[in-house]
Amino acid sequence: MDVLDKLAILTDAAKYDVACTSSGVDRSGQPGKMGSAVASGICHSFAADGRCISLLKVLMTNQCVYDCKYCVNRVSRDTPRTAFTPNELADLTMNFYRRNYIEGLFLSSGVMKNPDYTTERMIQAIEILRNEHNFNGYIHVKAIPGADSALIQRMGLLADRMSVNIELPSESGLESLAPQKKPEAILRPMALIRSGIEENTSDLALYRHAPKFVPAGQSTQLIIGATPDSDHRILSLSEGLYNKYKLKRVFFSAYNPVVEDPLLPSVFSAPPLLREHRLYQADWLIRFYGFSAGEIVDAKSPNMNLAIDPKANWAIRHLDEFPVEINRASYDRLLRVPGIGVLSARKILQARRAGSLNFDGLKKLGVVLKRAKFFVTCQGKIFEGVVIQPDTVLRGLLSKNDLQMLPAAAGEQLSFTDVPDMARIMGGVPASAFGYLPEERTRVNAGQYEFGIHI
Repeated sequence: MDVLDKLAILTDAAKYDVACTSSGVDRSGQPGKMGSAVASGICHSFAADGRCISLLKVLMTNQCVYDCKYCVNRVSRDTPRTAFTPNELADLTMNFYRRNYIEGLFLSSGVMKNPDYTTERMIQAIEILRNEHNFNGYIHVKAIPGADSALIQRMGLLADRMSVNIELPSESGLESLAPQKKPEAILRPMALIRSGIEENTSDLALYRHAPKFVPAGQSTQLIIGATPDSDHRILSLSEGLYNKYKLKRVFFSAYNPVVEDPLLPSVFSAPPLLREHRLYQADWLIRFYGFSAGEIVDAKSPNMNLAIDPKANWAIRHLDEFPVEINRASYDRLLRVPGIGVLSARKILQARRAGSLNFDGLKKLGVVLKRAKFFVTCQGKIFEGVVIQPDTVLRGLLSKNDLQMLPAAAGEQLSFTDVPDMARIMGGVPASAFGYLPEERTRVNAGQYEFGIHI
């Protein structure tokens, strides 16, 4: 099998890995080296499903000793198998880079023979790129759970970002769909990477030329919809991962039913893309807006309302905390207002030093008044014509796009001008909107541990 045939198989096998991330490092071009990893060096394009593409995303091999039921590369599946040699992968990456097809490499792999053997081959490929080809561009590599800690250390000194995929949000899901994988085997390399980053930060403070260890941090991926795990479990686990392992990102991947198995959704079911979108919005609230997972969903209401974005949903359910006076509200309070983002909140604080703001001033600062007008006052006055009632506010916040996306997910035909039952929308949408959810939904209680992380 020639290299192009291998490329066709191994890029197709890698398409279910989420890789929509910028470099996160600022290593500029250097004399005698090829490429750079500054933010502007990672060019972004977008696939039809909205995922970001900027890297050569490929597997080292699609051979795998594991039999994970959801995986297209599982050992029991009848599919063509192949593997790159380290030299083949390095040469291919450099040829693509020279043709300006890519700005970096996203390397993952099936587990060939055992985790250590696979990791060694991946390291060899990256060492050829870095040392023989002097490749200075961005490299994101997936750590193989179960690999020796010394190999994880070597890989971290070569890569810009590393990730260890948890894959499934619960131990029970992992046990039923991927029984050969254990939580401790996944979390151990996460802890090693976190410790390596912390130690490297101290080394760099003392020695400016100390080698950098995973300078762009680590991330992970969760598959959404393959198991009956609730949004509460998913977001609580994500929050715990951010806090304990200092992750840069948790990526959510809507399960695309391509494998037939009684424990998985039907191959004829659609991937829960709207649910994935809402989870990313909620994740953004946790990372940048000061929300906790328990404020977005809880054990009593474990799944998000797909009809409306989570920030607007929270605001409608907490109308007693609004309106806020735009000229006196703190930064944290401003971030809770729909239509006000991180940048516009900072601009408001800066503009208030020069004088009192009105609604025209807010619009000039980039505030989305269509949403914010229900939740703020300016100089003690409510926006003209606004009536602050739950139904009125909800009608004002629901966009045409929201209602167009909802039927595909929930099987309902809703129009922008005909939403008579606001209580029904606020009460949630049918279970079918969440993809694969059996009658017995898994709920997480406060204080429970999942994957060894307090949620």
